[in-house]
Amino acid sequence: MEHFGDCTITTSADVDSLVFDWGTIHMLCDERVTGAKSISFGTVVLEPGKGHVRHNHPTADEIIFFISGEGNQMLDDGEPVQCKAGACAWIPKGVYHSTVNTGAGPLHLAVAYIPAGAEAVLRESPDVKIVPPDQR
Repeated sequence: MEHFGDCTITTSADVDSLVFDWGTIHMLCDERVTGAKSISFGTVVLEPGKGHVRHNHPTADEIIFFISGEGNQMLDDGEPVQCKAGACAWIPKGVYHSTVNTGAGPLHLAVAYIPAGAEAVLRESPDVKIVPPDQR
C-alpha cells in the first residue's frame, strides 16, 4: 500500500481476503483501508457454479462490473440475465439481486458501493473467513 498525501494505492496483496465457500472478496478501497466514506470498491472472484444468495443493500447503490468469465445476474427478483466480460450492472438501494458463475472458470468482478458502508456486512457474516495479507 502506498500513500500520497490523502491518496492511496492498494492491491489485493495489501488487504484482507474475505473468503466464502462461493469465492473471495478483496475490498481495495473502504474506510478501513483508505479512509474513504463516499464509495467503497473491491474485487470478487466467484468459483464455477457458485454465487451469492439473493440479498439487497438498504443504504447503498451497488455497481457490479464483469471483468472476465460469465454468469447470471438476477436483478429486482426478475429472470437472471446472462452477463460476460464488459457488462455492468447498476443496482439501486434496496433492490434484491444475486450473481452466479455459470462458466467453466472463475468469474472475476469489480464491485462498488455508493456510499461506502454496505461492505461491512461481509465481515460480519458467519460464513466468512478473514485472512490478513501477512497470513497468505
